[in-house]
Amino acid sequence: MNLAIFFDPLREELTAATAASTTLANYASRFLDSFPDWRTADLALIGLNEWRGSAGGAPDVHGADEVRRRFYQLQKGSGSLRIADLGNLRPGLTLEDTYLRLREIVAALLEHNTVPILLGGSQDLDYGQFLAYETLERPVSFAMVDSRVDMAEHDTAPAEDSHLRRILMHEPNFVFNFAQLAHQQYLVAPDVLAALEKLHFETLRLGQVRDDIRQAEPLLRQADFVSFDVAALRWNDAPAYAPANPFGLTNEEAAKLAWYAGHNDQLSSFGLYGYRPDHDTHGLAASALATMLWYFIEGFYHRRNETDFQSRRFIRYAVGLPGSPAKLVFYKAKRTEKWWLEVESLADSAVKRIVPCSYEDYFKAAQGDLPNRWILTQALLG
Repeated sequence: MNLAIFFDPLREELTAATAASTTLANYASRFLDSFPDWRTADLALIGLNEWRGSAGGAPDVHGADEVRRRFYQLQKGSGSLRIADLGNLRPGLTLEDTYLRLREIVAALLEHNTVPILLGGSQDLDYGQFLAYETLERPVSFAMVDSRVDMAEHDTAPAEDSHLRRILMHEPNFVFNFAQLAHQQYLVAPDVLAALEKLHFETLRLGQVRDDIRQAEPLLRQADFVSFDVAALRWNDAPAYAPANPFGLTNEEAAKLAWYAGHNDQLSSFGLYGYRPDHDTHGLAASALATMLWYFIEGFYHRRNETDFQSRRFIRYAVGLPGSPAKLVFYKAKRTEKWWLEVESLADSAVKRIVPCSYEDYFKAAQGDLPNRWILTQALLG
């Protein structure tokens, strides 16, 4: 498939190699004169400048390019680096055309085990990211990091305010699980949170992330893809969206979540949306997003491929319970000390799923209580 027809090349001054040979600019293969070989890359960076789904319209400056300007000046992390920068996606004639174009591109990258990193544009572009997974013909899980839960129902709502609802209502429905992270409860209508609870999806408020960010790791570890809105960051740390919000994630917390996402063996695409350079006078938010990308990539190259639960890499724990089920099985990775929980359907014992969990879930089971993660997963298994 010739992906080059969908992209505009980059301006060389944005990504020019620096005198320091250790910066990222000297390692990434970028679309300047010729299109990079994305089939052999581990990661592919895609710039987006599609804002027709936003009530605020398009900024005058290309946000992805502003992030690139800072990203390529960062020092290369540990390990090998095979990243292709495909340039900036040409929007379709209509917003729907852009979604379908993204679907085709992301699906092609997934087929070759290249992880797309989608950068810029309004967050409704994650609908195109999501559509690509329909080609896998299996249930998928995903997570969103946002200060709000974008489930608006009225017809006049911009796409960026209703994209989550569109994803969850899509037919055929191939969503297994969804997690909403870092939302601020006073910005979300109670009936929206009630709807997510009724669907047995997990949510983690900003305060819960702030109290113990490790709670977010199992939710991100279960995701096939992540959609991250820059509006989840507090405006003082990332002045890149409107209206300004004094509350939100710090840059350090956002970078940690990006690392968790990158380190997830299962995750196969990452979207970082909503950056408006016209609000970012001093480039503070561009630097924050560039650093988040650095941590995502660093997490990716620290993956351990911990999926064989019968191997010697894992310790198996069986915990007896007084009721039904009579036993729960946990797995702990020896190297990373991450935990998983085996959930067997009560309706059909042949249906099982091993889901990420935390030590706290194991500890709760050891005290004789069913972890909430088992209850939610059981409901999803039906």
